[in-house]
Amino acid sequence: MPREYQFDFELRHLVYFREVARQLHFRKAAESLAVAQPALSRQIAQLETALGSPLFVRSRRRVELTAAGRLLAERVEPLLRALAGVPAELRALAQGQVGRVRVAFTGLAMATVLPGILREFRRRFPGIRVELNESPTSAQLTSLQAGDLDCGFFHPDAPTPGLQTRLLLREKNGVLLPADHGLAGRPHLRLRDLAATPFVLFPRSHNPGFYDQMLAAFARAGVTPRIAEEVWPRANGIGLVRSGLGATFMCPSEAHLLPPEVVFRPLEGPAPESRLVVGWRQPPAPPPALTAFISVAAPTEGASAGKRMAGRSSGSLFASHASETHRLSSIK
Repeated sequence: MPREYQFDFELRHLVYFREVARQLHFRKAAESLAVAQPALSRQIAQLETALGSPLFVRSRRRVELTAAGRLLAERVEPLLRALAGVPAELRALAQGQVGRVRVAFTGLAMATVLPGILREFRRRFPGIRVELNESPTSAQLTSLQAGDLDCGFFHPDAPTPGLQTRLLLREKNGVLLPADHGLAGRPHLRLRDLAATPFVLFPRSHNPGFYDQMLAAFARAGVTPRIAEEVWPRANGIGLVRSGLGATFMCPSEAHLLPPEVVFRPLEGPAPESRLVVGWRQPPAPPPALTAFISVAAPTEGASAGKRMAGRSSGSLFASHASETHRLSSIK
């Protein structure tokens, strides 16, 4: 045992001292502790010897704390109170009532399912702290594998060994255009219509699979993409579209509450598909706090899952974001 944790007294000495300090009477303290008074006196004497300082001034009429005794009483009370609360805290931790969950997310997650998940989780598990961090898919996968992250909302482009995932969203992308773009008035577009339009994308290193999907969609449409800028996070790309720099891809689920400077248009024909999953490392089995979060973020098949899946359409795993957002946001 390290030297700094070696003591010449035990916890019971502190418990006995606190009771005598509270009662200022050895007989009453002994009765409260259910020990013999001579035994209590010996325990206090042992503590004083171990600390090298008298703790009480004893007389026939009364018992008083010395200056050292008063200082020790101030230190011991919060210490013992904290120790007394440890078993209940450990039980709460084991039951998933307290703790923390480190969660990373992409812009698509925050624009769609994540706000409702956080609201419901906070309602059901107020004692668990959620630490949020916006992070691209590639960084999330690295952090999950290293154990630096508990849970991630990301876009898989390949199998993820050692991770368990559940699909939350799957949609064909449309495009976000400046409101004054020459094609903004059309209800639907094809990628070949946008051959002359520059695009704002994210760096390929953040999600190679989806980036390659975008390039493949351009190729199938017979278009060579004009890439004006590569930026991250996603909000920066939307800002550049607002500035008139070009267009970007976007899921229908994200196309709500857009600023007036931009418009969303569905794409007919070739277009990349976005998939959003929630993922966590397994094995080992998730700790209780993470299990609680997963139970809200990705409930297993049952009543809750059945309600969520009822809104499927032929074009996506889930219906539009309007249905999913309404489901999550309506949970009070």
